[in-house]
Amino acid sequence: MTVAEAVTLLEGQFFCGEDKAGLEVASACGADLMSDVMAFVKDRVLLLTGLVNPQVIRTASLLDIHAIIFVRGKAPSRDMIDMAEEADIILGGTKLPMFISCGKIYEAGLRTGGVRAI
Repeated sequence: MTVAEAVTLLEGQFFCGEDKAGLEVASACGADLMSDVMAFVKDRVLLLTGLVNPQVIRTASLLDIHAIIFVRGKAPSRDMIDMAEEADIILGGTKLPMFISCGKIYEAGLRTGGVRAI
C-alpha cells in the first residue's frame, strides 16, 4: 500500500510530503504512546497517532518512519510540519478515530504489524 492510498482510504488530507506519497508501506502501527511506537520493529511503517507534538516527529525520525497520519481530526503545528519536511517525513490526517482508521487499513490489506515482547 502507498501512503497516498492510505490517506485516500481514510478520507484524509496531506499536511506535507504529498509529492512523496507514492512511498510503499509494508506495516502499520497505531499508537498514542511513543514508547509503544519505539517497541515496534518493522520496516516501511505507517504510523497512525492522535498525539500531536514535536516528539512524534523526533520519534519517527529516530526509528526511520517516513509517514505519519494523525487521527481524530488532529493537525500538526507549523513547527511540526517544518520538522517533518526537514526529516523527509510525510504528514497526513484524517477525521476518523484510531480504531476505525486501523481497521480500514487492515481491511485494505496492510496486515503486517505488531510489537516485540518486552
